Amino acid sequence: MSALRAAAWIAAAAWVGLLAARGRFWDASADRLRTPADEEPAPDVHAVVPARNEADVLGVTLGSVLGQRYRGRLAVTVVDDRSTDATGAVARETVAAHGAGRDARVVDGRPRPDGWTGKMWALATGVAAARERGAAPTFWWFTDADVEHDPHTLARLVATASTPGEERALVSQMVELHCRGRWEALLIPAFVFFFRMLYPFAWVGDARRATAAAAGGCVLIRDESLRAIGGVERIAGELIDDCALANAVQRAGGRLWLGLTTRSRSIRPYRSLGEIWAMVSRTAYTQLRHSPWLLAGTAGGMTLLYAVPVVATLTGARARRADLAVPGALAWALMSAAYLPTVRLYRLPAASALTLPFAAALYTAMTIDSARRHAAGRGGTWKGRDFTPR
Repeated sequence: MSALRAAAWIAAAAWVGLLAARGRFWDASADRLRTPADEEPAPDVHAVVPARNEADVLGVTLGSVLGQRYRGRLAVTVVDDRSTDATGAVARETVAAHGAGRDARVVDGRPRPDGWTGKMWALATGVAAARERGAAPTFWWFTDADVEHDPHTLARLVATASTPGEERALVSQMVELHCRGRWEALLIPAFVFFFRMLYPFAWVGDARRATAAAAGGCVLIRDESLRAIGGVERIAGELIDDCALANAVQRAGGRLWLGLTTRSRSIRPYRSLGEIWAMVSRTAYTQLRHSPWLLAGTAGGMTLLYAVPVVATLTGARARRADLAVPGALAWALMSAAYLPTVRLYRLPAASALTLPFAAALYTAMTIDSARRHAAGRGGTWKGRDFTPR
């Protein structure tokens, strides 16, 4: 019991430290992109939308890209990434229906070379196809095929990247993820919370810090920055491609901006625990650089921060031991307070903040399973293709 009591106090102290000193990671304020003034320049933008087996959502999401209220020139290239459904046909129908006045076209994906992940090869294909037609935009907009955007998204992305004296090489938004089902309600807000805890957004935007991250569903990058890092080829084989892109841009001297949004949203639902598990286990061990030591440290840290407070609280309450229940409840209350803004962002009941330890237990299991899958040579499987690093 003395060990559990000590661990509970350590957990409580750790949460105090995290809340006070880790870049306000708990702040879930959203939609902080700058709104442009009417007289501001609107430079050329070329959007690239990689799409594989997205026929059921692409009509809506691509329509939202084509329907942007942007005063400048917006061209769009959709890459049908060798889909096995009607993605290509839906893309062409949507361009025909909503692409009036836009330079928009659909290109077919080519066989993927060794060393490339599917999404990166599709993006590279789209950029190359645009350049072959003479595209020389100021910005590239990379947006996932399952993301529906507010009509002013692009204008606000460009305005934020172009803020006088605060120009950014890369601006990215973590879009609102689909969160309606039972498993989504438990795990999706927690996923967003853990991402911000790992990469505090305030630190990402601080030029004095080395923290680099992006959210791949919505990325605006300057053409000069993309060229400076060697193009999409620089991150050809990266499973966590968004953060790898941000890191490359930062190393080349570019400034970053990363925020949350509710104005752009993924409309792709996660219908089961298995679908969320597959998404996380695909990259979790890669995030740990395939290190058993980092895996062990992560599992230990997650146990201390999330499991110990619950165990101490329940054990202390059952045994009527205030010396256990008090530090356990304090740590649980602190983590719940940190999580509450994210719960509110996703419009869930406040009591949902108390479920974070249970979500953390599942994410820890997913991370361990990710290591197991990597050892079995199946760590990078996604949409029927295997991108496991060899």
